[in-house]
Amino acid sequence: MSTAHPTTTPHRPRPCSADDDAHHPVVLRLQEVQKVYPGTTALRQVQFALRAGAVNVLVGENGAGKSTMMKIIAGVEQPTTGQVLLDGEPVVLSSTDVARGHGIGIVFQELNLFPNLSIAENLFMGRELTRGGLRVDADAQRERARALLRDLAHELDPDTLVGELRIGQQQIIEIAKALAQDARILILDEPTSALSATEVEVLFRVIADLRARGVAIVYISHRLEELVRIGDYITVLRDGRITGSARMAEVDVPWIVRQMVGASTRDFARTEDHRFGDVVLDVAGVRLPRANAPGWLVQDVSLQLRAGEIVGIYGLMGAGRTELFECLFGCHPDRASGRVRLGGVELMGRDVSGCIAAGMALIPEDRKADGLVHTMSIAENLTLSFLGRLARRFHLRPADERQAVAASVRDLRIKAADPALPIGSLSGGNQQKVVIGRALMTGPRVLLMDEPSRGIDIGAKADVFKVMRDLAKDGMGILFVTSDLEEVMALSDRIVVMSEGRVTATFAEGEATQQAVVAASAPGQALPQAA
Repeated sequence: MSTAHPTTTPHRPRPCSADDDAHHPVVLRLQEVQKVYPGTTALRQVQFALRAGAVNVLVGENGAGKSTMMKIIAGVEQPTTGQVLLDGEPVVLSSTDVARGHGIGIVFQELNLFPNLSIAENLFMGRELTRGGLRVDADAQRERARALLRDLAHELDPDTLVGELRIGQQQIIEIAKALAQDARILILDEPTSALSATEVEVLFRVIADLRARGVAIVYISHRLEELVRIGDYITVLRDGRITGSARMAEVDVPWIVRQMVGASTRDFARTEDHRFGDVVLDVAGVRLPRANAPGWLVQDVSLQLRAGEIVGIYGLMGAGRTELFECLFGCHPDRASGRVRLGGVELMGRDVSGCIAAGMALIPEDRKADGLVHTMSIAENLTLSFLGRLARRFHLRPADERQAVAASVRDLRIKAADPALPIGSLSGGNQQKVVIGRALMTGPRVLLMDEPSRGIDIGAKADVFKVMRDLAKDGMGILFVTSDLEEVMALSDRIVVMSEGRVTATFAEGEATQQAVVAASAPGQALPQAA
């Protein structure tokens, strides 16, 4: 791993030298690459050098062009102009198969797995291990899958269907799939976005091993402290242009943020304090049994949420946070038990549509699978939950729809050239804003937000956090789940900690410390006194 980084930054970091070329030779280069889509230019004359045996960090706000750049390297997209040089020679990466043939692997920010196939089948899809080239060697695939998962500190059964795994576990499968290719160039696009702190440490050990073996690693993340810790070289993108490139040892977080957004910081602070209203959500003794095994996913959870209050739920993966939201939102009306009252109205036993009608909305953890309809446009995704209010008899009112879409795009600062474009034309963070905008169109009294900043850059986080504070100031109750300790500390009026399906601690405003919150999230904690 890289050595410790200084706390002060030179005004102008020195460019890479011949010494860098000797220790970390350039294996791939983008030369004057430009990528134009209808209505937008994603990359503008990009010059990028990817070095072997090093962690090449790529950072920028959502929509800056990071994913587009990596898709070009991985053969998913082709440049409009410019060229790709591999080992100094021009190469046309016309498809992912061609890129894989050159030893290029990628772990996409959005998961690309087959939920109805097993872990082993997903790991070797299109690259099956065979006997004599005729029959798939299922036993060999299982053994290889076990070894890959063991390297990532996961003892999962290779025959488990991927659709039965939580999103964090699916992220591990995506990483294992890339490692199975023995790539010489490995692109990791937000690889830790759904991982617990323990899993992040395992991933970093794997990256250190690959780096030592000479693999050129591209590492994309919005967690800036993570980048400073793991990176050797850094390239910053803003609006499709490279605004900074340096050795990581010569920069710090303020320098990175300046290159990303043109300023040294973004204000995540709360708005002015306001009075909370009456209890709007009352949860008591909520339970959810495991589907095919003894025990509980959620066990005897009780909490209250007042109008205008933001309550953060913190815990490790598997703590039961997402399952709790599923119980509250009517995803398991026949299995969940307990009491859930919104404004005095009992919701337990209602389905999802009944919970929405009562004034509840949910931002799901997995926007790709649960939050978006990928065959629809940006505008259609935004208004999908609002169609009844936009209709006159059997027809939509286009003017009202355009007005609602324009207001949502403006308020959430969605970077969209045209709302009529496909939802897939947006970056991951802007897609997340669309999911949030659609939920707000239902006019909820209580908003459930499951990892609302997952895959969102520092600027987009500020936008989303400001929306949360403004909604709370207007009287909405917000219950949000996060794996980011600083986020839960900064945003929450109260913090609820969960572990193994239980509430293990509740901290009133000003009472929580990072150490206490982390300690309460560890498995095996006894129930403490609530604040």
